[in-house]
Amino acid sequence: MAAMSFTMGLNLVLLVAMVATNILSLYHLSSTTTFFKQNPQISTSTQVPNHLLRELHTIRATINHLTRLNPPSRATHAPPRPSDLVTLSHLSPIPTSCHDNPELLHQYMNYTAFELCPKDAHVAESLILRGCHPLPRRRCFSRTPANPRLSVVDSNVIWSSYPSVTCRSFKCINPKILGFDPNNNNNINNNLEVGKQEFMVYRSDLDLTIPQLLDIAKRGGSVLRLGIDIGGGSGSFASKMKERNVTVLSTTMNLGAPYSEVNAIRGVVAMHAPLQQRLPVFDGVVDLVRCGHAVNRWIPVTMLQFLLYDVDRVLRGGGFLWVDHFFSKGDDLETVYKPLIVKLGYKIVKWATGNKMDSSGVKNGEVYLTALLQKPKSR
Repeated sequence: MAAMSFTMGLNLVLLVAMVATNILSLYHLSSTTTFFKQNPQISTSTQVPNHLLRELHTIRATINHLTRLNPPSRATHAPPRPSDLVTLSHLSPIPTSCHDNPELLHQYMNYTAFELCPKDAHVAESLILRGCHPLPRRRCFSRTPANPRLSVVDSNVIWSSYPSVTCRSFKCINPKILGFDPNNNNNINNNLEVGKQEFMVYRSDLDLTIPQLLDIAKRGGSVLRLGIDIGGGSGSFASKMKERNVTVLSTTMNLGAPYSEVNAIRGVVAMHAPLQQRLPVFDGVVDLVRCGHAVNRWIPVTMLQFLLYDVDRVLRGGGFLWVDHFFSKGDDLETVYKPLIVKLGYKIVKWATGNKMDSSGVKNGEVYLTALLQKPKSR
């Protein structure tokens, strides 16, 4: 703050000095011109008065000294700001995190207006993951797959847009990653094979099936119409709820597979948004929010608090929060995460825990939590 004040002070002094120099110069020229007109016999080589020269020299010396103290900024390492970015900065403020990543931001905004946008989906996602969201708008034509057909699932993805994805076809992506097999009889909507069991079969207390969820809501006098699936992956939950006339929006990122495109293929909407993004819906308008595998102990506690309270913001009175297979260390669940969830003041409809039995879970003493909580109908 002090440095900023000092800089502003120097700039003000420079401005005053320059104005004073111009005024004295104009005064000298006008007085000399008038003197010559009145005395045409006088030679134009008449000397400038010494006191005026001294004042001019003093002002110039001051300007030179201040310039040395506060040299003009020459950020040659920083790329020039594209004109569109300057325009957007005035139309709508760009998130601070965008300015914190100038090289990526410049790369994203370095395009030719009114032409095809660059193949830079990976740049956009890198910015989003760093908190630059929503991204600045651009005036270029989005690239779309040539001749996309639902019967040929690979035709719906521009694979070259994802340089980090080594597999360039659904044929080599493990169906377990997607939650369904898009190559099975080319029938996307039936959720065949792998996806058929998901959310439908009860294996342990950690599971909550869709029929159970709908029954709980019905017995509680609550209607499920709209929902949000945080970290919804390929949209398996949303597509199954769609079959039951429940609209679910999924937040997802294309990490390791084109999840957003898969959601679209299955006829559900994916919001390309990170976990730190404020949910882009109005207050108290959804009936259900599910937190999937993306919401786990790797999220900083403060960030998780903001996430849960944003969930509370969008849930209507009587709506449900479903924490699905949240995992953490056993001790942390009791001392950190349970108090955090209970503090919401929701009615606990289901609370089940179990050991996480994969190699990472055994090594770190991790446990799963599945919980269904109902928001109070009034505060």
